[in-house]
Amino acid sequence: MKSKVALIFGYNDYALEIAKNIKHNYKEVYLYSLKSQEDSYKNSSEFEIRSFDLSDKWGDIDEFVDFESSIAFCVLEDSAENIFLTISLRSVFQNLNIIALSNNKETANKLKMAGANRVIPLVQTTAEMISEMMEKPIVKEVFHNILFENSDLKITQIKMYKKSIYLGKKISDLDWERHGIIALSIVLEGGRNEFIYASKIKNYTVKEDDVFVVVGYERDILEFEKRIGSDV
Repeated sequence: MKSKVALIFGYNDYALEIAKNIKHNYKEVYLYSLKSQEDSYKNSSEFEIRSFDLSDKWGDIDEFVDFESSIAFCVLEDSAENIFLTISLRSVFQNLNIIALSNNKETANKLKMAGANRVIPLVQTTAEMISEMMEKPIVKEVFHNILFENSDLKITQIKMYKKSIYLGKKISDLDWERHGIIALSIVLEGGRNEFIYASKIKNYTVKEDDVFVVVGYERDILEFEKRIGSDV
């Protein structure tokens, strides 16, 4: 019997974080490792790990996957391999929802042309940062909405001015989630951008003219700007 499952191609930290955070939405989650990398992983007690080759015809997948409700993630670390994998999956499974990770704009464009429904840029983030962010319930909700293309989400900048209630407070003490907002990074004097959850920035004291890059629903962002006092 075919089921609603998640297929994650690429056995690495990104794959494991994705698996952990979507496992409740699917009957089964399968991790696929390239046969050439079999010696580099230890079997997981939480997820079944299978091996695959880029030349595979995917006949075994066709036997148990309900393509109308299932999802596939292409997270191979080699960009060329990830693009080839996307092409291969799309050529066989026209109705499969394919999500691919990209480390730059050029690769993102190629992945879209290869047939990915959605491309998620890695930008400069790391798997450890994703892991820390994913501990926050609101981040899990946003992550899910991004995957399924919820168009209400917005990324914007919020600038602190002299009357902002956040001035003088440490970043670690700011309660963004209570307002339905996720802060991604802070732009400091000189244009230096720091990831908000990095340990070196958590004790930073908010100053006038600091700019925060945030994600949220437009209505929540507008309300938040009124509440804290922002001139952006």
